[in-house]
Amino acid sequence: MDDKKPFHSPFASLKPLRDRLPVSPAPVEPVPAPPANPRGKTYPRAVVRVERTGRGGKEVTVIDHLDLPPPEREQWLKALKAALGCGGVCDADTLVLQGDHRKRLPALLAARGVRRVTVG
Repeated sequence: MDDKKPFHSPFASLKPLRDRLPVSPAPVEPVPAPPANPRGKTYPRAVVRVERTGRGGKEVTVIDHLDLPPPEREQWLKALKAALGCGGVCDADTLVLQGDHRKRLPALLAARGVRRVTVG
């Protein structure tokens, strides 16, 4: 079988048109992110700890003593879940996040205006 057909590339006919492509525009400067603490409020303290008890061996990070009103607590939870890439829930006065986030949370809480973060 010497009758091999040559490979047909549908894009071969476009090769001469490459020189006519428009020049791409210069990259746009990214919009700066809004500050994490827009109102300038400060919060006295937060206690961060990890729990496993009663959760089937799964680790959760609990944030206590934050003294936030309920609507603001929901906003904080949503922002922390997005920043950490995890799930979570408001449980009474605490924020509960899935997984162990003790190393990353102090910096996030400090950026949101918490003066003292205790990790336990």
